Amino acid sequence: MKDIDDKAQAHLEEAYQKSKNLEFDAEDWTDSKWEEIKNPEKYGNIKDTGVDMAALKTIGEKITQLPPEGKFHPQIVKIFKARHEAITSGKGIDWGTAESLAFATLIDEGNHVRLSGQDVERGTFSHRHAHVFYQDRDGYYVPINSIAQDNSSRTFIASNSHLSEYAVLGYEHGYASADPSTLVLWEAQFGDFANGAQIMIDQFITSGESKWNVKSGLVMLLPHGYDGAGPEHSSCRIERFLQMNDGAEFPPSDDMDDGKIAEGMNFSLAYCTTAAQYFHLLRRQIRRPFRKPLVVAVSKKLLKYRGANSNMEDFQSGLRF
Repeated sequence: MKDIDDKAQAHLEEAYQKSKNLEFDAEDWTDSKWEEIKNPEKYGNIKDTGVDMAALKTIGEKITQLPPEGKFHPQIVKIFKARHEAITSGKGIDWGTAESLAFATLIDEGNHVRLSGQDVERGTFSHRHAHVFYQDRDGYYVPINSIAQDNSSRTFIASNSHLSEYAVLGYEHGYASADPSTLVLWEAQFGDFANGAQIMIDQFITSGESKWNVKSGLVMLLPHGYDGAGPEHSSCRIERFLQMNDGAEFPPSDDMDDGKIAEGMNFSLAYCTTAAQYFHLLRRQIRRPFRKPLVVAVSKKLLKYRGANSNMEDFQSGLRF
């Protein structure tokens, strides 16, 4: 037993002595993917969340059409018909369609998108329909993946998760930290479900960069608002996130652009009011040369409220930084 103790002690002592002269770079944990996002040639010299009208229409038409050989629920057919008409006319694009456009355009540019959470395939409030299930056979169709058919390296994944916000959010945070070229999103079925993952939020997502220099572009989608499902499911506790944000106490100087302001914070919190705002917000997560977590409080009412719809030209000019 003494031999084992002596050997272990010698090993620890050797490591301790080496540690005194160890030099390391704060970015040692990153790989080539993290360097690629800083390359100004990746998307051109001017980064913009907007997308050309012709590309928007081409992509929009693909992701709003169902395969003719499949039999789908009549309500689903109606929804996708309305989406296709909105793309064709360029008017009245709703929240779910704007989200799909953001995902599809990012995939078209060579990125990946993964979305997890409870009932994210359909969307808790029946607004997403990322997976469309066949009525005449087993299986489902993924409209967004019609963009990536010519290149299997670009993927869209929507995965319904089990009832463990703590475990799922922790996994997605790790995924986002490992791969900055993937837009990683976790959606709470109701905003207050984030309570079940509070340790992950407090210890890793909002403070991981200051503690360990571990960066992440994770997006947390938290339904919020007193417009359905009663008081218990109405608040994502926005006040908590405001308290956890380490943005500057005073207004920024005139020479500070949005990118520099965002880069100096530990995470961003947003509450969009139109479909186009949400589109640009999601694309900004990938288009800028750094990664920060993003919390999006989403009103359940706005998902289907016509006043929150956007027109095609709203998706063209975006956020420059």
